[in-house]
Amino acid sequence: MYLYTEFDKQFVRQRAAQYRDQLERKLAGKLCEEEFKPLRLQNGWYVQRHAPMLRVAVPYGELSSAQLRALANIARQYDRMDDGPFAGAGGFGHFTTRQNLQFNWIPLTRSADVMDALAVVNMHGIQTSGNCIRNITSDALAGIAPDEVVDPRPYCELLRQWSTLHPEFAFLPRKFKIAVTGSAEDRAAIAWHDVGLQLLKNAAGEVGFRVLVGGGMGRTPVIGTQIRDFLPWQQVLVFIEAIVRVYNRYGRRDNAYKARIKILVKAEGQKFIDAVNAEFIDILENDEGGNAHLLPQAEFDRVAACFVVPAGVQAVPEVASAAFDAPLAFGRWLERNVHGHRLSGYRAVTLSIKRGGQAPGDVTAEQMDDAALIAERFSHGEMRVNHDQNLVLPWVRETELQALWQAAREAGFANPNIGLLTDMIACPGGDFCALANARSLPLAEELMQRYAEIDELYDIGNIDLHISGCINSCGHHHSGHIGVLGVDKDGKEWYQISLGGSDGSAISGAPVAGKVIGPSFAADEVADVIESVIDTYREQRTAAELFIDTVKRIGLDPFKAKANAVRSSTALNRHDTQTA
Repeated sequence: MYLYTEFDKQFVRQRAAQYRDQLERKLAGKLCEEEFKPLRLQNGWYVQRHAPMLRVAVPYGELSSAQLRALANIARQYDRMDDGPFAGAGGFGHFTTRQNLQFNWIPLTRSADVMDALAVVNMHGIQTSGNCIRNITSDALAGIAPDEVVDPRPYCELLRQWSTLHPEFAFLPRKFKIAVTGSAEDRAAIAWHDVGLQLLKNAAGEVGFRVLVGGGMGRTPVIGTQIRDFLPWQQVLVFIEAIVRVYNRYGRRDNAYKARIKILVKAEGQKFIDAVNAEFIDILENDEGGNAHLLPQAEFDRVAACFVVPAGVQAVPEVASAAFDAPLAFGRWLERNVHGHRLSGYRAVTLSIKRGGQAPGDVTAEQMDDAALIAERFSHGEMRVNHDQNLVLPWVRETELQALWQAAREAGFANPNIGLLTDMIACPGGDFCALANARSLPLAEELMQRYAEIDELYDIGNIDLHISGCINSCGHHHSGHIGVLGVDKDGKEWYQISLGGSDGSAISGAPVAGKVIGPSFAADEVADVIESVIDTYREQRTAAELFIDTVKRIGLDPFKAKANAVRSSTALNRHDTQTA
């Protein structure tokens, strides 16, 4: 993990002190809400449906046990409503699809105390909101994946340091998101980001980046366009600066719905690419101090030295599979939650935080403490937040898997559902978010209960189910094999269902937006519609065929027909009830 220097620590402490001064002036009436709003947003503070929401940055998903314990203490001490209609709410955090953690119930009067508590463990909410370069995300298996070509974490950290409070990019036309991967398989969904970077090596063994630009979800789902097939790594900051300068100069500021860079790239095409290349050359040749933007080997080496194998970890002979003589539940957990590792004798392990009675991504203070203890015992105090809202342990000895499974089971993290239907992605939706058109969490819970039987989940197989409460797509519904989008219809909750989306992973195939199957469905129809879609797949699949492959093979019509049958049946039942 990156080790904060004294400069880094002082920077975060000073930022927290600055925010405390701003908050005190707001509470004293010296700053109006209009003046205070941009200041709180710069530090990750939103005002949501019922209370302020804080988004805490977890850069490229890396988290220490000490940091997770601090987050648990914040949830326990500050994320709580002591009075009013929501008294007793809170005491938990919510992991997002962009590797951050959110608190939903912290009173604004305590927000500066929280900033101080975060600074103690080198955490903050800087640039987790607002029209700026947001948290840099990456592959949760970075540094340990067997298919990794180059470890992306040092580059992510250099991008983070470069972009933090960058004076030219503090007020972009809209938010700007960067994702980086260094593996053959894209586990960071780079094509769905404003800028996607894939590390690779050329024939000479030199390290560089494949650069995508203009990806995004929202009202207009767009797959990023490749504008460089190989950019030398030393030039990456210059090239990203050129991209963001062109966007800052020409991006739409007159229409929030058309302000993302994807709209500019789609509208201008080659003109945009030419403008970026011209800006890139101009920075290198003419910009004062431009060459200083090139990454020097010494600075890369300084940062990369932080991302080393923990002391005591070294390749050891792998354990023969026959040595595992354990219950069926352990075997399923090995199959679903345990992943390959570049070091022999080691594995990466996913702690599933998806369970009935708890929203996807939610984790209580006690669960955070339990996860921190497990990470210290089995993974050298390190863990990762992944794109699917779970936690990953990167340094687990193969010989300790059974002991880890027992500890995870006792803490409720051993659900062997990774990649299955109940390992769904969901945003907080209308229960918390002021932007949402519909609730996500009741649907997620209904599906959790409906598909609680593990044998049935295994029979269904791999399915990415993604739920968003509004078109902002925080639940990444466009990239789900099954996507659910909440929409407003005459002041009531309705939902669109899409099929065939992909985030670019090996199972999903090339990134693509799912296609909507007909008009929206009423809230009381959605779970039945999803069940009809799954039943159609089970009827139509060939031997060992995955859901996404069946959708590609037979098309949407058979699924539409079953979904419309649910609509007709529900409408008939409503009519019978009304006339009874």
